[in-house]
Amino acid sequence: MNDNTNRTALVTGATSGLGFEAAAQLAEAGYRKVTITGRNTARADEARDRLVARTGREVFETVSVDLNRTDSVATAVATLAERGDQIDFLLLNAGMVAGSELVLTEEGIEITAASSLIGHHQLTMGLLDRGLLGGRARIVIAGSEAARGDVPTFNPTDLAQLAEEGYSGDSGAAAEALLRHDAPLKYKPATAYANAKLLVAYWAAELSRRLPGGMTVNAVSPGSAPDTDAGRNANFFMRNIMMPFFRIVPGMSAPVSTAAGRYVEAAGYSDEVTGAFFASAPKKMTGPMHRVDLPHVNDRKSQEGAWQAIVSVSGGVDYPVAA
Repeated sequence: MNDNTNRTALVTGATSGLGFEAAAQLAEAGYRKVTITGRNTARADEARDRLVARTGREVFETVSVDLNRTDSVATAVATLAERGDQIDFLLLNAGMVAGSELVLTEEGIEITAASSLIGHHQLTMGLLDRGLLGGRARIVIAGSEAARGDVPTFNPTDLAQLAEEGYSGDSGAAAEALLRHDAPLKYKPATAYANAKLLVAYWAAELSRRLPGGMTVNAVSPGSAPDTDAGRNANFFMRNIMMPFFRIVPGMSAPVSTAAGRYVEAAGYSDEVTGAFFASAPKKMTGPMHRVDLPHVNDRKSQEGAWQAIVSVSGGVDYPVAA
């Protein structure tokens, strides 16, 4: 068993669901400190109290952050810098399933991509810039089976094809169009979600080329875990047909504890495992994790274009390629 007595963690979106469960499991695994985030102080503090009651351990701290707002992310980074502790495991779990109508943040970013990716990019870059990630830090960002392209109704956009057909081969411009959901793209909630999670995988691949030696980053799908409130904003079909269907069909869903356990498992991966996307086996929604090896996921030009677009919509927040 790993000795975690000197390790610290930061878990975003930990007031409920997978983030809450992952934070509890990290504390139960012996982490010295687990910082959790919520959209406001009251929610974060209430979650901390429940985590202490669940685990019997007084190791939790809170920080409030709205990942859809650049100023809120900057404030959270400043707060963490004042506290001074380095972070050994950064779990970027927060996110949501979009509803029937297209929603853009105040900064003009499709809400699924903003909460799942852009806020996390800004947070991670801020932590790196302030030297708040430990030398052997593990970064895990929540992926999804939907990014594979073999989940019914979830069809990620072929970024390479979109770039060729609409943006003169410029994959960065095409990726930014997905993030902002520019016209003439037609909004479909399941596609927007799949696109956001595919861009998450691209982000992890590109960040792995920039991190100092010893740090790692991977995208990890928790698998199908419908017993969370992540789908609270989902459309009628998803909430009332797809999610109940997943619950009753064997192999289509897993307990929240099992799903969150995937994140905790990835925290223990070696230095050699980085830049990867882990999910269930092809066409599966649960079970052992597999490293996803698909052409559209591994396309280097798409990965580079996605990074360029993420930096652009994040206000130019970048990190240089490692020597």
